[in-house]
Amino acid sequence: MEDGTLIAAGQWFLRVALAAGFLSAVADRFGLWGPAGTPNVAWGAWQPFIDYVAKLNWFAPPASIPILAWTSTVAELILAIGLLIGWQLRWFALAAGILLLSFAITMTLALGVKAPLDFSVFAAAGGAFLLAASSGKA
Repeated sequence: MEDGTLIAAGQWFLRVALAAGFLSAVADRFGLWGPAGTPNVAWGAWQPFIDYVAKLNWFAPPASIPILAWTSTVAELILAIGLLIGWQLRWFALAAGILLLSFAITMTLALGVKAPLDFSVFAAAGGAFLLAASSGKA
């Protein structure tokens, strides 16, 4: 396989993998993977997700927690669509990297470094940044 083909295939796979991760997390918040307590379900409903956002953003005013939850959810949905479509890919990938890095940092501050490492959040952010760097001009 030629280098160009391998790079294109890797970029495509990374786009789909990042988008799938975002969409899966959004689906989990609305119970689409099952209710809270179901194996492999992180939240299973909106309220457990709000509680998690509050835990990660312990430094934020309580009134801002629902705004942060909705903002991150909408951002993940928009970024997933942008990554799948591939329009302005460099900018969507960069935004995904920034969002994922912000998740990794807040997880580290609230839960310790093991949590974002266990969920590969730093690796996903690195992949998004690499995708942005390798996607050419927007």
